[in-house]
Parts: sequence; structure tokens; C-alpha cells
Amino acid sequence: MCDVHDKQNRSYNMSQIKSKDTKPELLVRNFLFANGFRYRLHVKELPGKPDIVLPKYKTVIFVNGCFWHGHKNCKYFKLPSTRSEWWKNKIEKTINQDLENCRLLIKSGWKTISLFECQLKSNKKDSTLNELKTNIY
Repeated sequence: MCDVHDKQNRSYNMSQIKSKDTKPELLVRNFLFANGFRYRLHVKELPGKPDIVLPKYKTVIFVNGCFWHGHKNCKYFKLPSTRSEWWKNKIEKTINQDLENCRLLIKSGWKTISLFECQLKSNKKDSTLNELKTNIY
């Protein structure tokens, strides 16, 4: 089955998907700042260029989109019916990169925390953020 968009429209659509300053990421950053945590963003020198780095606590936080990071058993992750094999390979590669980056960070003495966008939806947001706060210490 082929794509429903032509190459130019698909390219434009994909270019509009943000990888930084997403709503879930901003939500976490605002929560951390309001609770007195100071952080750095997207530190290039660390494996995986973590979304949020808390140097004082030697902790990094990845805020992942459920679709792009293949969040298992999540209603926001569904493999597309077109080009399924291509998408499956792409998402598996992302999952493997995530695991390798976490392994390297842990080996370097960093604590890693991964959050998914579904954990930051209104019905789970408060418990997720409170748990995050306790996991940082």
C-alpha cells in the first residue's frame, strides 16, 4: 500500500513534528522549575542528548513520544498500516538507541528517567510528576 500523501506533502508534515520544546517536555520543565530544580537542556555531550539534565543530582530525564519511541501497550502507539515494515524497523531502531544511550549514561554514573507522553496526560500527570520528584533524590 502506498502513502496517502505525495512526497512533498509528507516531507512538510514530518518537518512540522517537533523534537524539542514539546508540550510534555514543557510540562515537566515547568514542574521541575516550580519545585526548585535547576536543569540544563539537550546536553550534546551526553549520550542521547537528554531532554533535561539535572547536574546537581547526576540525573537525566528523557520525555518520549509514545509513537516515536514505541511505547508498548499504549493507546497512543499504533503501527501505521501503510509501510508497516519500514515503520517497524524505524521504531525498533529508536528503541535500541534509547536502551544503548541509557546503558552508556548509567555506566558513566548518571541516573536515567524516561517518561512517556501518555504518563503526562491530565488523568496521570499529578502522580507521574510527584513520582518523578521522589525519583530524582
